[in-house]
Amino acid sequence: MGELTADQIVDLCVRHTLFDWQAQADARPIPVATARGSEFFTADGKRYLDFNSQMIGVNIGHGDPRVAEAIAEQARTLPYVSPSMATEPRALLGRKLAELFPGDIDKVFFALGGAEANENAIRIARAVTGRHKILARYRSYHGATFATITLTGEPRRFGNEPGMPGVIHVLHTYHGPQAPEDDAETALRALDETIRLENPDSIAAFILEPVTGANGVLIPPDGYLQGVREICDRYGILMIADEVMSGFGRTGEWFAVDHWDVVPDLITVAKGLTSCYLPLSAVGMRPSVHRFFDDHVYWGGLTYNSHPLACAAALATIRVYEEDGLIERARKMGELMRAHHRRLMERHPSVGLVRNIGLFGALELVRSRETMEPFAPFNGTSEEMKAVARHLDEHGLFTQVRWNMVMTNPPLCITEEELAEGFEVIDGALEITDAAMS
Repeated sequence: MGELTADQIVDLCVRHTLFDWQAQADARPIPVATARGSEFFTADGKRYLDFNSQMIGVNIGHGDPRVAEAIAEQARTLPYVSPSMATEPRALLGRKLAELFPGDIDKVFFALGGAEANENAIRIARAVTGRHKILARYRSYHGATFATITLTGEPRRFGNEPGMPGVIHVLHTYHGPQAPEDDAETALRALDETIRLENPDSIAAFILEPVTGANGVLIPPDGYLQGVREICDRYGILMIADEVMSGFGRTGEWFAVDHWDVVPDLITVAKGLTSCYLPLSAVGMRPSVHRFFDDHVYWGGLTYNSHPLACAAALATIRVYEEDGLIERARKMGELMRAHHRRLMERHPSVGLVRNIGLFGALELVRSRETMEPFAPFNGTSEEMKAVARHLDEHGLFTQVRWNMVMTNPPLCITEEELAEGFEVIDGALEITDAAMS
């Protein structure tokens, strides 16, 4: 198919390009050649079932010809202009997002990725409020730029410290498999106390993932997001919902906040906006936020802001969600995922916790259900978890294995048969952890 073999692709990529989040001596990338639907194939023909939508972003599935054709047509017509100019794809996408976003969010600032969206969201919040501190949560991931890695509340921040000043982290509602989840009231009391101790008049915004993604699909207890909204209103703090992973149907609604009928002041999206076919992100703003810039300059900009190709890809992607009923499908398939999770928990004593909302799911593996000791520590791994990861790879299942967790986040177009196939492979891998239990 291509001019290089699988081994040549890997060798040249490792020799001449830098891979993220790993020592380069450990880099063992999969040489991917083609992809379609919920599967992809290596250059030497091995098939993988994609159970993580790559980076939890290929929501409509791989290789949809409707999106490919929209990109090609835009490339033939107008591939790029300065972001100071207006284009039809930009106009149509801005209007469509205003229709889809919760509440009265009706204006967007376009960027390239989730980190850039979050970075611009906090800069907007600081400009509008005249305050400088930003609240973020532990067990969060908001990006890898200088500002957003500081907002991030997990170990990927450690190697990048010291970071941006003015960031205050607060506890999550989740505290690990050995501790029960806080109820909303407990978590909200802690948030309120932190705000009062930090001086509310100095805090511009609170950024949070409505459903935490990379740190384990952590679903908030009912009442939590509503309580966050009330606390932010009380202190004049802007609420920023980071929906980079949870947006565009992943949870069974267009956006995760829709499950709790909460309207943030700003919302950030990326990944599912184009199903990762092209880089694009957006910061959505309520009128109470964006009206500030009617008379004030926004001191920010990007060469690829509102890129015509990316806007065309997003419009086509949104049409796929609507034409194929993928938001409703994620809700339906999420019920099937819940049943698969329950079956694994019944069959395997090493499964300590399972959770999902729509097609956003994770399993936590424990050495004992009595102690709930995880099979790998926070920010660590173990021989057993490495063996689980090897088993999944050997059997052609691609997903993220992180710490003691196995992620289950397939494309929204996955079939019932493919979903069952993926869980069958995980079923086999769990024999490893069952055999190693305390």
